[in-house]
Amino acid sequence: MEMIFLGTACMQPTKERNHSAAFITFKNEGILVDCGEGTQRQMRIAGIKPTKVTKILISHWHGDHVLGLPGLIQTIGANEYSGTLQIYGPRGTKKFIELVQKTFVGHEGVKFIVKEIESGVFFDGPDFKLECLPLVHSIPCLGFNFIEKDRRRIKVATVKTLGIPQGPLLGKLQRGNSVIFKGKKIMPGDVTYIVKGKKISFICDTLVCNNCYTLAKNADVLVSESVYTSKHEDKAREYKHLTAKQAALIANKAGAKKLILTHFSQRYKNTQEIEEDAKDYFSNVVCAYDLMKIKI
Repeated sequence: MEMIFLGTACMQPTKERNHSAAFITFKNEGILVDCGEGTQRQMRIAGIKPTKVTKILISHWHGDHVLGLPGLIQTIGANEYSGTLQIYGPRGTKKFIELVQKTFVGHEGVKFIVKEIESGVFFDGPDFKLECLPLVHSIPCLGFNFIEKDRRRIKVATVKTLGIPQGPLLGKLQRGNSVIFKGKKIMPGDVTYIVKGKKISFICDTLVCNNCYTLAKNADVLVSESVYTSKHEDKAREYKHLTAKQAALIANKAGAKKLILTHFSQRYKNTQEIEEDAKDYFSNVVCAYDLMKIKI
């Protein structure tokens, strides 16, 4: 599993930072979280083919999070996209997507479905699930969780000792079923072990609220907006955003393992002040930069 930050700016992009977007690669899935202006160009620079996008999660419909959608959808359609693009977003998303279709020509080659989501699990596949919770912003806004499911791995040495051959028996055991081998019942726990799935949480534009903590609970990686330092908490409150300190306190209380801050105001020439503001309250924190990659 890999995540790359395609844009880490706030309302206005800078020479170094594009509008908001992050991309998760997991097996055959490519999950784009928000799609700010210029996202598809960032994808080109990062070497991500547009056709790799399988799902787009829209936190809310402020321009710095969605203005890249028309161009990306058009490009996907021009590249012989064979799948069905899944677009998820808060209430109003269907109407906005319809307006995008009416405004821009060239989306005919893309098959996509649009689902409006509010709270809870909205996708549940064999290997992972996606869930959302509402946040407190000036318009309807969602935070997201990507949760990899636990999986069984074979105890190779034990299997060799027992003499169980490669094939259907091991497959059943790995799926959690018992088998009979040489007249003896073999339980899954005898020859397999559980690998805990990873959790990535996204706290998008919001004031501090209970759902911030719920989303971030025990996250392996918490990605949080951090428009301001605590020196500008008044501005954060006015525009319904978080400070670095607030994001760090959320990570601390929620038991997150790592905090990655993003979505920075253009007022800051670098992120040193932001990172230091957070590190007073949570040690394992870094500030994202455009095209930053992390393995999870």
